[in-house]
Amino acid sequence: MTYITRATAAAGAALAAAGLLLAGPAQAVSGATPSGDWLFLTVTRGESPSTDSHGTLLLCDPPKGHPRAADACAVLAAAGGDIARIPQKDVFCPMIYAPVTARAHGQWKGRPVEFQETYAGECVMNARTGPVFALDG
Repeated sequence: MTYITRATAAAGAALAAAGLLLAGPAQAVSGATPSGDWLFLTVTRGESPSTDSHGTLLLCDPPKGHPRAADACAVLAAAGGDIARIPQKDVFCPMIYAPVTARAHGQWKGRPVEFQETYAGECVMNARTGPVFALDG
């Protein structure tokens, strides 16, 4: 598992809170962090933080907030919330280096989750993380 810095974790928490505020007043009033199993997921083109990134808040009790929320929650449940334990798909990916960095911050079964990994390309990321970081649907 790759650990991220405190500054990155704090930024992820701030973005998650901002996402809750944008989600609507009912969720914002209930608290700064969601309850149950949740992850704030981002995918960035390249190896370092940039403006070319997008993210979403995945909620798993019930699944929502992600284009493939039910699939992502099922894969995470099978891996015990540990993204690094998701079984890798057996696929062929083009040998074109176009790095993407996947980040996750949140909680699973009451335990904090911190994940960051840079992959050689989006195909490799999808093969290793399944639907979790498939933020475009």
